[in-house]
Amino acid sequence: MDENNSMTYEEILMTKVSWCYYIEGLTQQAIAERLGLQRIKVVKILEQARKYGVVQFNFWPNNTKRMELEQDLIKKFNLKDVIIIPTPGKKSEINESIARAASMYIFNRLPADGYINIGYGDTPGKVLNNLASMTENTLKCISLTGGVNYYLPDTRSTVFNAKLHLIPAPLIISSEEMATAIKNESSIQTINKMIKLSGLSVVGIGGMNDEATILSSNILNKDDFTMLRRQGAVGDLLCHFINAEGKTVDSSIDKRLISTSLNELKKLNNVIGVAGGLEKVEAIKGVLKGQYIDVLISDEATGNELLQ
Repeated sequence: MDENNSMTYEEILMTKVSWCYYIEGLTQQAIAERLGLQRIKVVKILEQARKYGVVQFNFWPNNTKRMELEQDLIKKFNLKDVIIIPTPGKKSEINESIARAASMYIFNRLPADGYINIGYGDTPGKVLNNLASMTENTLKCISLTGGVNYYLPDTRSTVFNAKLHLIPAPLIISSEEMATAIKNESSIQTINKMIKLSGLSVVGIGGMNDEATILSSNILNKDDFTMLRRQGAVGDLLCHFINAEGKTVDSSIDKRLISTSLNELKKLNNVIGVAGGLEKVEAIKGVLKGQYIDVLISDEATGNELLQ
């Protein structure tokens, strides 16, 4: 920036290339063709963007409306930070867009030791895959729940520079007694200790709609889901179902979970919630009222509804 706070051509180009790559998800070749550049030039610009911090969420600071929305959410729900992205035109793109934004936010805040906790879910999974392709140093990821397959690399990932420390157990066990026994295993206890020492955690927030990940992944069936709705559940956090006030819904499912408890989640530092979509508004409100997260990364339409 010059003294008049106006952007030079190089800075405008750097921002545009970074936006196309990190937000729109275009390949370097596609960006080169769109902007009339050589691919090697795009590579160099992206390297400069990382070096000079262009990808540290400096894409829309002049958008007063979203900045005010972020501040209003911080004040209303007593959060450390909020990042609001433009709501994508297609509903199917929300999770991907939020995951990209979250990856960029987290990338510049990774703890020195590289350890982060990750919860299960579609958006956290995308965050993990993005981070594992962005970082030069090996990312050390600790799972917050059971269910090994929820944390494995996306089949589309060409680079996955991460070491996974996973809870070697299913997410939901057949009985409460067996779940208790598994939790007492030394391997599980070791992971739990690592979780408590990690400096950053990423969690998704599930809604109670028919497209919920917990249904599409066959973690629960529709009968279980209907029962939880009748008990007042508005969503889930690490598969713990909560009501509109953020209180845990008492159910047999919760007693069979291999998952970090919500009380333990509250004790962790820098818990980042990644979720968006109007169908998740009540779930996100419940999580915010329960004060389970420190940072929210969501989209503009969802953010506006949260203030209603």
